[in-house]
Amino acid sequence: MTAGEETDHRRRPRRRGAALDEAIFQAVLDELAEVGYARLTMEGVAERARAGKASLYRRWPTRIELVMDAVYSRLPDPSAPPDTGSLRGDLLALLRGNAEALAGPAGEALRGLLSEALAGSDAIARVRRNWQGASLRITREILRRAVDRGEIDASAVTDRRLETGHALLRYHFLFHGPPIPEHVITEIVDEVLLPLFRSPPRPPPTDPGTAGG
Repeated sequence: MTAGEETDHRRRPRRRGAALDEAIFQAVLDELAEVGYARLTMEGVAERARAGKASLYRRWPTRIELVMDAVYSRLPDPSAPPDTGSLRGDLLALLRGNAEALAGPAGEALRGLLSEALAGSDAIARVRRNWQGASLRITREILRRAVDRGEIDASAVTDRRLETGHALLRYHFLFHGPPIPEHVITEIVDEVLLPLFRSPPRPPPTDPGTAGG
């Protein structure tokens, strides 16, 4: 591509809305796969997508926000969690899907985002809320159905327990890398999650100052 072709907006394809978003998101994922998060730039994404750099910055002021929107566009719909008919089957399907995502651009993005978080990026708080929110919504719906089927008691579903499976999966990914073996997913479900959700939460400790009062 010549300098004139790069700067002449008339030579770019006229795309708007969903078509433009798709081209940009695919460019982000291709850049992640080819150069990694550390070397990904807004300029590189714009050139690959054949889009204007200014239009990217208007919609995504930071690289973090652009990358996360691109990754989310390829993740499973949080409103349609796995439904295998059993809690164990649902949890296995959920973690397998997450493990597969971590083996691709989502995993590369996660590693990069952690480095941004350690550097104190202002945008990381929104990213953290979005990342955890989608995972928790899917897990909560899986557990709601398990409660309706009588597999577990509703009191066993707490916010802290909801985070456990995803936290263990991410821990293994970050320290051992992809792909996450099937036996690790099965062990997380059978040795941690099922016993956890089949046991009632412990009552809060009694304040010694109020005991007997």
